[in-house]
Amino acid sequence: MLDIAEELNRWAEEGRDFAVATVVAVAGSAPRGPGAALAVDSAGTAIGSVSGGCVEGAVYDLCVQALQDGETVLERFGYSDEDAFAVGLTCGGTIDVMVTPMRAGAPGRTLLAAALSTVARGEAAAFARVARGPVHLLGKALLVRPDGSYDGGFGGGHAELDRTTAAEARAMLDTGRTGTVDLSADGSHCPGGLTLIVESSVPPPRMIVFGAIDFAAALVRAGKFLGYHVTVCDARPVFATPARFPDADDIVVDWPHRYLRHTATDGRTVLCVLTHDAKFDIPLLKVALRMPVAFVGAMGSRRTHADRERRLREAGVSERELARLRSPIGLDLGARTPEETALSIAAEIVAARRGGTGVPLAVSGTPIHREERGAAVAASAI
Repeated sequence: MLDIAEELNRWAEEGRDFAVATVVAVAGSAPRGPGAALAVDSAGTAIGSVSGGCVEGAVYDLCVQALQDGETVLERFGYSDEDAFAVGLTCGGTIDVMVTPMRAGAPGRTLLAAALSTVARGEAAAFARVARGPVHLLGKALLVRPDGSYDGGFGGGHAELDRTTAAEARAMLDTGRTGTVDLSADGSHCPGGLTLIVESSVPPPRMIVFGAIDFAAALVRAGKFLGYHVTVCDARPVFATPARFPDADDIVVDWPHRYLRHTATDGRTVLCVLTHDAKFDIPLLKVALRMPVAFVGAMGSRRTHADRERRLREAGVSERELARLRSPIGLDLGARTPEETALSIAAEIVAARRGGTGVPLAVSGTPIHREERGAAVAASAI
């Protein structure tokens, strides 16, 4: 649901009544994961998606009905071999969708409005809701902040459940994950009786592009398309200008290795080294390969790559650190133009992030919609 927070926040500020359908569980192959949402207001306007088209019509009708009834409902959609015309996922998977009405004065609307406003401002937060459990708890929620404080709760007699939920949501927020958590109704960590859908919203991940060249301009556009906050860094002020990189969020004139040492990065950060110059590359990569970032790639020919590896070894970079370097950067698409090269690099970044192989789906034989690495789905930027 937080993926459409900006639009929903506008609806809430305008005082509209609406219902939100959120994917709370996925089994098998499905187009979208937990947290994907479709919302419908009282005028029939719809935003978002839960399935990429397979069951949108049926979910839309559920939202309209929920607005009339004022009741939270949980519905399962799956493929039906018996009835080819039944509403279901043609990809063969199953999704559970929770539909929550948010009419004026409805319980939980104030908390939801606070969550939407927080996310719309770009602040980090996790929103945890009961997706399976006792009827009186279904849809009840907590809004959890990075420091562990929270608003909302599950009502009298559930203080321990509140505390456990807040702790679980904070842990997922720390890593920017969205997914489900199974608990007991008394708040213990023993699975059984209760399933929470925890949606995390964190600032978008960073992509830092080193080297203000024409290939970098194309990569900036690709990075923005993928939801990254993109920074261009180059030590040469004549090249690192807003006129050359109008799509970049930040343009920094500094020596790349010096900038990287002092800027904020995390486990989602992507570093793309396009400088193609040893005096920039080697000091920068020596720093980058020792940082806990998601991706470090460098442009260059195979001859450049071999020379770069030799220089890095001489600079004291270990074999283990060197193994993290993706060079030459990009998947083999036969790219020639800056735009094609940016697509090649973006494809490798997505494959690394999602555990993809880079092999054509027509011959891979692997599931198209595979379960992500880890217990929960990584958040989009994003």
